[in-house]
Amino acid sequence: MDSKNISRIALGTMLVTAGIAHLTFGRKEFQAQVPDWVPLKKDDTVVYSGIVEIALGASIIATPKKYRSLLGKITAVFFTAVFPGNISQYKNRKDGFGLDTDERRKARLFMQPMLIGWALKSMED
Repeated sequence: MDSKNISRIALGTMLVTAGIAHLTFGRKEFQAQVPDWVPLKKDDTVVYSGIVEIALGASIIATPKKYRSLLGKITAVFFTAVFPGNISQYKNRKDGFGLDTDERRKARLFMQPMLIGWALKSMED
């Protein structure tokens, strides 16, 4: 198996794991990332995003090669769409997942572009 496939499967596994966390043990922690302006209940937002993450992760692992580039772009859009939650967590100084200092919350902001790049690179033709 080449490094691109390993990277793709790792990304899919990470998303499935994060989605499961949204629905179970990490539910409360993820609520800290939901901005107040989101028009849904925080718990509903966490549940819906968890379902999307599980679906994306499973798709990344199982999708045939001819659809991977499109799925990589969809995943990058998802990572972009949830980025305001990271900004909100930093701006409002909300603790969650060990992000209990301004420095840690700020560092988390720089991880999102890396996730976007990972989605695009590991799924390209």
